Amino acid sequence: MPNPDRWRLDGQVALVTGASAGIGRATVAELLALGATVLACARDSDTLETAAAEWREDLAARVAVDADDRRGGARAGHVHVLACDVADADGRDRLFDWIEGLGLGLTILVNNVGTNQRRAAVDYDEAEWRAIFETNLFASFELCRSAYPLLREHAASAIVNVGSVSGATHVRTGAPYGMSKAAMHQLTRNLAAEWAADGVRVNAVLPWYIRTRRTSPALADRDYLEAVLERTPMARIGEPEEVAAAIAFLCLPASSYITAQCLAVDGGFLSHGF
Repeated sequence: MPNPDRWRLDGQVALVTGASAGIGRATVAELLALGATVLACARDSDTLETAAAEWREDLAARVAVDADDRRGGARAGHVHVLACDVADADGRDRLFDWIEGLGLGLTILVNNVGTNQRRAAVDYDEAEWRAIFETNLFASFELCRSAYPLLREHAASAIVNVGSVSGATHVRTGAPYGMSKAAMHQLTRNLAAEWAADGVRVNAVLPWYIRTRRTSPALADRDYLEAVLERTPMARIGEPEEVAAAIAFLCLPASSYITAQCLAVDGGFLSHGF
């Protein structure tokens, strides 16, 4: 018989980086709704606390509904937040000291944090392009390595890296961003093969244009928006919740035989080109 628990994350503990806005914020909400306890981190403490208040309000509403449901439906998880910069070694150390202090363990890591500066390749100075790599790639690599001892303690753990279609094809954005995301996709495949024996699955999602604070300046250009939609078979911009759903699926027991995959969440864009 089908096991509905395969579609739940009750008892799981997930760390989500870049959690205060956009895809990260939607991912926290999605994982909480599936029953996970979520450890959410981001640099901006004010934005993070605002998000945390909304998550907790939603959790309280879910618990109230569950208490009124005589069938005893599945309960939502809990959320803990920490403001820190995971692109900085000291920030990462503080994060994992905090995780250790919570004593909850860790079964899921979502590497969502990222940054970009759109410009011609010859216009970057060295500090700018290195900063993109530090945030998008090196931080994720170090977070995976720091999380590994915790993840391998469980029979089935998951890492989901938030890559980009920019790492698979040219999309008129900055070269360092595309380079860093392409490397993240390869990191996903390497770690998946290396850590499979330890019960750690590693996958990635590759979003196209998603309606977030970071994409709003580019999409405000009407001509550019029309070009994007023209090359997107579904002819619309994606929503953060749609990426969050794909991330959550790759964390679920239902996806237990899926690893080393880079799943495009792109409305068909990669099959069409730009």
